[in-house]
Amino acid sequence: MTQLPPVAPSKVWLDKHREELQPVGILAGVFFVVTLAIGLHRYLTFYASYDQGIFGQLFWNGIHGRFFQSSLSSVLSGAVIHDKQVPTVFYHRLGQHFDPIQLLWHPIYALFPNPATLVILQSAFVTLAGLVLYALARHYLQPRLSLWITAAFYGSVAVIGPTLSNYHDLSQIPLFLFTLLLAFEKRCWWLFWLMAVFTVLARQDTGVILFGIGLYLIASKRSPWVGAGVCGLGFGYVVLASNVLMPMFSKDVAQRFMIERFGHFAKGEEASSLDILWGILTNPGIVIGHLLSSFDRKLLYLLGQTLSLAFVPLISPSAWVLISTPLAQLFLQAGDSRLSIYIRYAITLSPGIFYGAILWWSVRQDQFRSRFRQFWRGFIILSLLITVLVNPHRSLYFLVPDSFDPWVQVPLTRQWSHAANLRSLIQQVPPDASVTATTYVVPQMATRRAILRSPFIEYRDDDQQVKLVDYILVDLWQLREYQPAFREERQYLADLLPRIDYWMQEKNYGLQAIQDGVLLFHRDRPSPPELTAAWKTLQAEYQSVLPPQKK
Repeated sequence: MTQLPPVAPSKVWLDKHREELQPVGILAGVFFVVTLAIGLHRYLTFYASYDQGIFGQLFWNGIHGRFFQSSLSSVLSGAVIHDKQVPTVFYHRLGQHFDPIQLLWHPIYALFPNPATLVILQSAFVTLAGLVLYALARHYLQPRLSLWITAAFYGSVAVIGPTLSNYHDLSQIPLFLFTLLLAFEKRCWWLFWLMAVFTVLARQDTGVILFGIGLYLIASKRSPWVGAGVCGLGFGYVVLASNVLMPMFSKDVAQRFMIERFGHFAKGEEASSLDILWGILTNPGIVIGHLLSSFDRKLLYLLGQTLSLAFVPLISPSAWVLISTPLAQLFLQAGDSRLSIYIRYAITLSPGIFYGAILWWSVRQDQFRSRFRQFWRGFIILSLLITVLVNPHRSLYFLVPDSFDPWVQVPLTRQWSHAANLRSLIQQVPPDASVTATTYVVPQMATRRAILRSPFIEYRDDDQQVKLVDYILVDLWQLREYQPAFREERQYLADLLPRIDYWMQEKNYGLQAIQDGVLLFHRDRPSPPELTAAWKTLQAEYQSVLPPQKK
C-alpha cells in the first residue's frame, strides 16, 4: 500500500480551528480594508498633513543611505524655532524622537518607495495587533468572548482614530506589547524580551508604558523578578535615550519637548527628563493639582478609552496598574491634545486596557450572558458612531462636516477636482528640485532632499551653503475653505497673502501657474503679466473673506 505523506501539524491545527478563526479573520479583514481605504483616500486627496511628510522624507532619505535625516523635522527644531537658524537637509530627527525601530520597515519602503506605503504599514500594524490580541484572549477565555474582545479593539475610537492619522511611531506599540504579553503567558522568554526591546526602540518614551507592565508583574506576584527587569529596562532606556543618545544629535529634547510638555515642573528654559522627574518627585502639590485639573475632561477620556469594552477596564485592578504610568504621563503633561481620544498617544493605553479586561473576564466568564452581550454590542456601535462624528483627522470629511457652526464641508467631487489640479502642478516640479509647500501639499512632495513648509524658503544644503528653494507651491484654496471655522487656517492664509508679494518682489520668485487657488512659483523666472494680474484679483478676493486684522 502507498503510504500517505504526514499532514503538517499547522494544517491540522488550522483545520480544527477554521470555524473559530473565520469570524476573527473577517473582523480583521474588514478593519484593514476600511482603514486602509479611508487612509489612502485621505492621503490622495491632500488631507494628510505635516507628520506624514516628515516620515515620508525620513524613509526616502533612509533608503538612500541618509538615515533619519529630514529638512522637514529641522523646521520644527529648537535651532530653527528658538535660535532662528536656517533649516538644514542633514538634520537628524533622532534628536526629537529616538525611534530606530523604523529601520525594520525600510526594506518594505525600498520596494514601494512612496509615502502611501506608510499608510498601508500603519493599517497593517494595528490589524495584526488585533489578531495577536485574539490569541492572547484565547489563553484565558472561550472563543466567543475572545471574539468580542477583538471586536471591541477594532471598534474602539482610541484605536481607529490613531490608525487614520498621519503615520506615527506609536502605531506599532499594540502589536509589540500584545505579542510581549502573549509570550509571557506562553513562557516564551526570547520573544518576550525581543518585544520588550522593540517597544523601547519604537520611541524614547515608550519605556514608560513598559514600566507599567513591569509594575503589574510585581504587584500581581506573577513574576516579580521579570517585572523588576521590565521596570529597569523601561526606566533605564528612557533615561539613556533622553539624556545621552538624543542630545548627541540635537538639544531638542531639553530645549523643546520637555519644556513644552512638562515645563511646569522645570526651573529653567531647558530641562532633561531627570530634571522633570525630580520636579515631579519634589512638588507633590503641583502633581496633585495637575492630576485633578480638568477632571471632567480626564473622566471623559477614560470613558472613551473603555467605551467599546463596556467600561469593564474601569473596574479591573489589573488594568489600572498596567496603564498607571502612561496614564500619569499623559495627565501630567500640559496642552489640550494629550486628552484627545483619537490622536496617536491614545493608542498607547490599549495594551494595558485590553489585557486588563481579559484578566477581569478570566474569572467571570459565567457573566457573559445574552443580555450583557446586547448591552456590550450597543457600546461598540456607539464607539463607532462617535468615531464617525468626530471625523478624526478630517479623514471622513466627505461624510461629516468639519464644522457645523459655521458650516464647513468640502464635497467629495469638489475635493477630487481640486486634488487633480494640485497633482498636475506638482508634476511640473522636478523630483530632485528643492521646494517649499503648504502643510497639506508637503506629504506628496516629501520624497526629495530639500523640502520645507512655507513660509520657510531658505535651507542649508549638504555643502553647508545657505540656498533659496527652487520652487514654491501654495494651496490657498483649501485654507480659504477652512478659515471660517478654524483659526490656524485663517492665520496661515492671512500670513501668506502679503508674503507672496514679498517672495515675488524681493526674492525674485516668478509666478508660473495659478490653478484652482493653487500657486506655483519658480525662482529667477519672470511672472507673465496675465498671471500677475490674476494673482492681484485672487489676492483681493481671498483678503475679502478674512476678518479685519487687529492693530
